[in-house]
Amino acid sequence: MSPLLRLTATETRLFLREPIVVFFALAFAPVLLVVLGLIPSMREDSAELGGVRPITLYLPIVVSMGIALFALSGLSQLFASYREKGVLRRLRTTPVAPGVMLGAQLLMATALSLVTLLVMLTIGRLAFDVDLPRNLAAFLLGYLLMASAMFAVGLLVAALAPTGRSAGAMGSLAFFPLVFFAGLMALSACLVAVAPWYGFSNFVGYPLAFRYLRGRRRYVGAAVTAMISAAGFMGGVAGINAAHVWWAWLAVGLISAVLAGALFHFVEMDDHRNTKQKRALSELHRTNAKLEAALAENAGLRARLMVQAREAGVLDERQRMAREIHDTLAQGLAGVLTQLQAAEQTLDEPRALGRHLANATNLARESLVEARRTVHAVEPAVLADARLPDAIGEVARRWSEINHVDTVLTTTGDARPMHAEVEVTLLRTAQEALANVAKHARAGRVGLTLSYMEDLVTLDVRDDGVGFDPDARRGDGSANGGFGLAGMRRRVQRLAGRLVVESEPGGGTAISAAVPAIPAGGAD
Repeated sequence: MSPLLRLTATETRLFLREPIVVFFALAFAPVLLVVLGLIPSMREDSAELGGVRPITLYLPIVVSMGIALFALSGLSQLFASYREKGVLRRLRTTPVAPGVMLGAQLLMATALSLVTLLVMLTIGRLAFDVDLPRNLAAFLLGYLLMASAMFAVGLLVAALAPTGRSAGAMGSLAFFPLVFFAGLMALSACLVAVAPWYGFSNFVGYPLAFRYLRGRRRYVGAAVTAMISAAGFMGGVAGINAAHVWWAWLAVGLISAVLAGALFHFVEMDDHRNTKQKRALSELHRTNAKLEAALAENAGLRARLMVQAREAGVLDERQRMAREIHDTLAQGLAGVLTQLQAAEQTLDEPRALGRHLANATNLARESLVEARRTVHAVEPAVLADARLPDAIGEVARRWSEINHVDTVLTTTGDARPMHAEVEVTLLRTAQEALANVAKHARAGRVGLTLSYMEDLVTLDVRDDGVGFDPDARRGDGSANGGFGLAGMRRRVQRLAGRLVVESEPGGGTAISAAVPAIPAGGAD
């Protein structure tokens, strides 16, 4: 078997799997022939048709219209959709040539239409005694030639049409559906005026109007089809005029037009609803895709933020430990070392030696307690049982006893409980400032002022020591002082505060720290 026949057989089997398509292609015309043949007047001779029975004329009319509709609309739309979707182009890469595919479709369509014709001829002859053509072979040959001509025109339309949908309009007038429909209705009206039985074929105007007309033209086409069909049902122009039932024709036509228009409206609304649903689903799909992309991006950002937060937490904890070690252990060890050095110089003075050793022991014990509190991240011991002014006063008193320097604390404003971070920052600032005085200033007097204002709490530490140049750079290139001043400045800035250092050689030093007055529990 040749490839053309094998492909034709395959296409035919695929075609026969669609029951609805098979019904309209093969069974609709024969069923309609049976229905019309059951009407007695269709089997009787008609004087208006020259003594010919209407059922006899129905057969060639339906056959011609069926083959024309199938060739000019169905096949042209199918072939144009093949070209539009690139089916024929892709076939060039397969063993099936595009010409073989087109030939198989044409051969299948010809065979199916020939089967339909033979079925109708058989039903007409056996059931209604319709005379067969005198030369059946010539009739079938003419039919095949007509079908071939129609198929050729359908191929031409498929080649010229830009899309499969535009090729679906009938014949070469596919791009002018309104002109085509108007011409078809004019022809149908003329046929109905000559022979009312042609009104049965006018029903095709309803699907054509809905398929090819748009907007209000669709309803106008349905109304025109209804009026022509009503004229055919009522006996044509001659019958209506003889019975003087023009008003009945108008009423029947209007009722048919209203019913057809209502049906068109409901179908159109359903089509619009389906279109909106498809658009909504498409939009929902795009939105979901964007949402998934945004969620994936947010997940990535969240992961990066978590990593950054963890790194920031580790860095912050390291800085806290460094500040606490400097403010507690380092200062305590420095104090112990100072007391031990003083004890070495007073070995021949038992009372002074005992005092220095006792101070060194107390400093070591306090440093141990502060080290434990630093590890557990709790507030300093002096703040655990006292308010901030009392805690700074106790630190100043003990510092004064150890270093033999007069120290005075002055408190102004409403001394009220502050947030733990505020009190710890000011206490550590006071401790570091006093430690710097002991190490560098050689001062004879130190004054501390703790001021409570409405929105700020300030601590000023002043000494009358040797002073220094704040703008001078250290050996490491830093202009911010040693770790003590830098640590104080970082502590204060963590609370959005401000640290100012004023000094000059021989003029003493003044340190001022100002932090927001955050009440106890106000920023937890």
